[in-house]
Amino acid sequence: MSRIAYVNGRYIPHSQASVHVEDRGYQFADGIYEVVMVLNGQPIDYDGHLKRLYNSLKLIKIKANFSEASLRIIIARMIRLNHLVNGTIYVQVTRGVARRDHKFPTASQPAIVMTAKLLASMPSPSQKGVAAITVADERWARRDIKTIQLLPNCLAKQEAAEKGAFEAILVMPDGSVSEGSSSNVWLVTDKGELVTRKANENILNGITRQSVQRIAGMHQLKVSERTFDVAEMLNAREVFITSATSIVTAVTKIDDTVISDGEIGVVSAALREDYIQHAHGGVL
Repeated sequence: MSRIAYVNGRYIPHSQASVHVEDRGYQFADGIYEVVMVLNGQPIDYDGHLKRLYNSLKLIKIKANFSEASLRIIIARMIRLNHLVNGTIYVQVTRGVARRDHKFPTASQPAIVMTAKLLASMPSPSQKGVAAITVADERWARRDIKTIQLLPNCLAKQEAAEKGAFEAILVMPDGSVSEGSSSNVWLVTDKGELVTRKANENILNGITRQSVQRIAGMHQLKVSERTFDVAEMLNAREVFITSATSIVTAVTKIDDTVISDGEIGVVSAALREDYIQHAHGGVL
């Protein structure tokens, strides 16, 4: 069956979907996006994704011309039309179409696009550790806004791919780790402390990250939001990343350093299993 996309009020075949040549998302990356995981036909971490979408719009001064209720209706229909049992819904909102000019247009209407993608396989509680590399964080200073301005992230991810790694871990000028090119980074210390960077303008506060924090709290795991450098990460008991598509994935090698003898840590394994269990139960 052909995929169906949503473009500014129309449900059309994916192969025919297009936007205007002067859409500001195309010309200026002037827009935001969200990726919602769907399991068993149900959106996961739904409220968190929609809340962040509206917050991102507010921070870049795009006034939404749609309600949250209508957005939920569109997403539900996209799931039905694409027969999406397990997969993702991509939502993008730009400032809309206007004559090319750096300052904001006075009369444009936000443009909204959605696409659906099937998962090749169901997320499994079991996992294989992945490799990562470290690269300089060259992004803009407001990383907390989920904009479509992702070229530095793409360059970092491509460098990782060319070196046979799954993810690029971004390092700020002060030597501290910010996050992955498309994920949040966590470590477990020798004392069992679960560490992730504080959510401020330096990182994107991942929705999966927030859910993992809640799950960790349910199990009385201590979570510290603080900075950590590359040396501490390389010497950690465990390192793992979280995102809507990676869920919880252990990192067993970073650059030339093997983490914890290359084995999957008990904390990351347990958190992945619990996240999937809660997601299937609709708790998140």
